[in-house]
Amino acid sequence: MDIEFVTVGADLAEKTALALIVFEGAPLSGAAAEADRQSGGALSRALESARFTGAKGQVLDVVAPAGHKAARLLLVGAGKAEAFDDIGAEHAAASAYNAVKLSGVATLRVAFGDAAAARPERAALGLRLAAYRFDRYRTKEPADKKPSVTKGEVACADPDKARAAFVDYAALADGVAFTRNLVSEPANILYPAEFARRVKELETLGLEVEILGEAEMAKLGMGSLLGVGQGSARESQLVVIRWNGAADPKAQPIAFVGKGVCFDTGGISIKPADGMEDMKWDMGGAGAVAGLMHVLAGRKAKVNAVGILGLVENMPDGEAQRPGDVVTSMSGQTIEIINTDAEGRLVLADALWYCQDRFKPKFMVDLATLTGAIIISLGNDYAGLFSNNDELSENLLAASKTEGEPLWRMPLPPAYDKQIDSMIADVKNTGGRPGGSITAALFLQRFVNGLPWAHLDIASTAWKKPSTVPTLPEGATGYGVRLLNRMVAEKYEG
Repeated sequence: MDIEFVTVGADLAEKTALALIVFEGAPLSGAAAEADRQSGGALSRALESARFTGAKGQVLDVVAPAGHKAARLLLVGAGKAEAFDDIGAEHAAASAYNAVKLSGVATLRVAFGDAAAARPERAALGLRLAAYRFDRYRTKEPADKKPSVTKGEVACADPDKARAAFVDYAALADGVAFTRNLVSEPANILYPAEFARRVKELETLGLEVEILGEAEMAKLGMGSLLGVGQGSARESQLVVIRWNGAADPKAQPIAFVGKGVCFDTGGISIKPADGMEDMKWDMGGAGAVAGLMHVLAGRKAKVNAVGILGLVENMPDGEAQRPGDVVTSMSGQTIEIINTDAEGRLVLADALWYCQDRFKPKFMVDLATLTGAIIISLGNDYAGLFSNNDELSENLLAASKTEGEPLWRMPLPPAYDKQIDSMIADVKNTGGRPGGSITAALFLQRFVNGLPWAHLDIASTAWKKPSTVPTLPEGATGYGVRLLNRMVAEKYEG
């Protein structure tokens, strides 16, 4: 979607829908009050005859009065004015888009009252995120099922100022879209080497991308990661992404590590057939890290950052690893494989060790669609946060609230660590059903070596079906890109 910022009251082009933001329990204000005056009170009369209160998410489609240039008029509820914030601006604009995207209009203009006049760039971000659509494989879609809105306008007092402020948000929207595209692709298209190739293309943004194949990983001793992919015809990959934006290019970096299981059958411990098609998005953590690096480069972040992606397929053929096998990780620790469907932690074990061993970062944050247990614990809206460092945890939680990507900190009780002790190796890769997401995090902690670290289990948030948030499509959400970008911007840029 093309975005433009216009002055309040600017002429409307043909086939434009005008969305007017209305606050709950408050009189019409700003552009809405002016439209009501021009219509001879038609909007006020519509409000009186409808069950529209201005609550969040409410949309009232009003026939444009005679003489009004808008093709359609929408009243969009934004909740209480005193509680209205940046996320509220995004959601109001996104709700307006969702209401008219199939209507036939080509342009949507969003006009706020005084309460939102200072942050039109967030409304524009809401339009960009809501307009995302993965339609690469739709070849016979009826015209009336395709969105007609191709341009978004945000009316504001100072378009030039808003346009300048939107530059970084446009980079954010691009990064989120990149992640959503990766996660949406089917596994026959996006396998490890293709994932790596697409990340390599990001060098045009100024990123440095290095790709390690199986031979290189074998020399490094990455038996844990390589064991997961040995049953696949597709070669596993380790992708290293570097952004050097700090004043000192040699300054200690921050690091992000992503689980990238491009398809997860469960291996020999095969999953049930029902719903297995969704396992194409088991690379959502790697997708989020790639999207974050896209954003940092796109907005020229003043920080040195490293992204590590462990990319594999978990397939069950004659070469696949078996329950009971023992592998040796890059750290030297041996791992007994109890369940081949607990594979993501095996990928991350070597990726985390490689990251800290090579780059000596200030901290590491890993993202992974790691456990179904986190969905049982937290439902479908919160990702689980596990960490050995309070400061890092607090920074992540603060960013998650600002960006509307909820996190909940979970415990790492030492007493649970014994659940992953093995009788024949240093550790086993699953501790059973009790506290499943916790023991998975405790497994990862054994490969962190004391560095400040946080693990985000995003199995509950990387994919939505259906979605109840107006800025999120059904399917890939891009969860994690926003909150990590916010944390970097507020806490780690110099």
